[in-house]
Amino acid sequence: MPQTFPDFPLADADKCVKCALCLPHCPTYLQTRDEGESPRGRIALMQGFAIGALAITPRLVAHLDHCLACRACEAVCPADVPYGKLIDATRLEFVRQGHGGEPPAVRLFAACMRRPTLLRTLHGFLWFTQRLGLLRLAVISPRLARLVKLLPRLSAPHRWRDVYAPPQENAQEVALFLGCIARVTQPAVTQASISVLNALGYRVRIPERQVCCGALDQHAGRSTQAAALALKNLDAFDTGTGAPLLHTASGCGATLNEYPLLVADARAAGFSARTRDISSFLTSQSRLGQIQFKPWQARMLVHSPCTLKNVLKADKAVAELLRCIPGLRVEMLPAGTGCCGAAGAHVLTQAQTADQLADAIAAAVERTRPDVLVTANVGCALHLRAALQRRGLGIPLLHPVEILARQLADENKKMAL
Repeated sequence: MPQTFPDFPLADADKCVKCALCLPHCPTYLQTRDEGESPRGRIALMQGFAIGALAITPRLVAHLDHCLACRACEAVCPADVPYGKLIDATRLEFVRQGHGGEPPAVRLFAACMRRPTLLRTLHGFLWFTQRLGLLRLAVISPRLARLVKLLPRLSAPHRWRDVYAPPQENAQEVALFLGCIARVTQPAVTQASISVLNALGYRVRIPERQVCCGALDQHAGRSTQAAALALKNLDAFDTGTGAPLLHTASGCGATLNEYPLLVADARAAGFSARTRDISSFLTSQSRLGQIQFKPWQARMLVHSPCTLKNVLKADKAVAELLRCIPGLRVEMLPAGTGCCGAAGAHVLTQAQTADQLADAIAAAVERTRPDVLVTANVGCALHLRAALQRRGLGIPLLHPVEILARQLADENKKMAL
């Protein structure tokens, strides 16, 4: 007997009039042409489940598990249906009723991401075994081997100072969110962010007690764990200054921006209002025009992560930021390339679909042959780098802030780290 689902936001789902405007923008529908793999089809399934007309079956769970939560449907929906809210609520109910859920290895990975001590231990272990060439032993587990293939060359674990101050006195302050995966795989992005912000005269604070944003848990139906992480970040960044809170990974930023949906805490709205994607923040700074950047005669191809484009609505900032560098030719990936397929843990749980989507983007990159590929989300960067390597393409993949830091003129570098 199907159970009703009283906590489901049925009124939000009922806004969907099944007009089909979302279909050309849904990656899984475009791959399968199956209505159960489309936004309106999934909403119909969620509505049926919520009112008790549908029971939880492997087929129902599979249709919803296949969703990337890229939220491209939200960006084009004339009725403003909050699809991300609906899919998260349904996955939560699946877990409550003992269905669905991620494989044990993926849950273990998420557990390491949410615990700073485990994250540091994992980082040290991966760095050490990578140096010794022992990661080849990961072939004993296909999912573990896949995770290892996504890793770039790691740096040794590093503890960031609480504050990085520029030479100027009375500098304005910003806070920097590190994330979890980015902390392990993209320390150069953190270093570049500090350098550029210091060059602009900003004092950069990196609270030590910050933790994972909670996205991996939230999108897997583990709302209790996601809420606990959100509260820890509210505590860590509650300095009373109201300083802008910058993030370098748009996937993290999308979750930070929606903390009021995760926790009933009076601080959540103010916290989310402070959060900014670093590229968007930098382009809004009038002082950026006073910074000298060394010219670079190169072609940049920009990939727009789904979270930056569909949730944060800040995808144009990356190209605008890169145009600060003289001689740089900035081009965007064709809009039709769509989602890269990383989508948090989706890259591990739905490997075939994820690789097909990433390979389509890698093919577009191969046709264009840029000097550098640019993306502003860590998951996209890891997944796309692996796709480029499968095609034998040695095209560097960088964060936009890394490029700015590399091109800082010498006099500006003296101001930075």
